[in-house]
Amino acid sequence: MRLKVSVCTGALLLGAAGFLRGRRATTHPNALKELEPYCGTVVRERVVDEGDVITAGGVACAIDAGLHLVQKLAGAEARARIAAEMDYPYRWNA
Repeated sequence: MRLKVSVCTGALLLGAAGFLRGRRATTHPNALKELEPYCGTVVRERVVDEGDVITAGGVACAIDAGLHLVQKLAGAEARARIAAEMDYPYRWNA
C-alpha cells in the first residue's frame, strides 16, 4: 500500500493534487476553511486516516501521526513501546 501523509497545511497540497476528493481530512485549525474545497468533509481532529491517505492537524500532531503510522504498519504493541520510550503521555486511540 502506498501511503500519502500530511501534517499541518500539507493537507492543502494533497487536496490540490486531488488525493482528498470525497474523503475526510484535517489540517491546522487556522486552515480548515481553506481545505473545504478539496475534500468531502473537513474535521478538526489530530489524525484522520482514510486508508491510503492520512492527514494530521497542526505541526504538534506530527508525533500522533507518526505513532499512528507505526500502529498501522507494525501494530499496537510497537506503537505503545515507542510511545513509552519517548515518554509520550498523550493517549490517542488509533
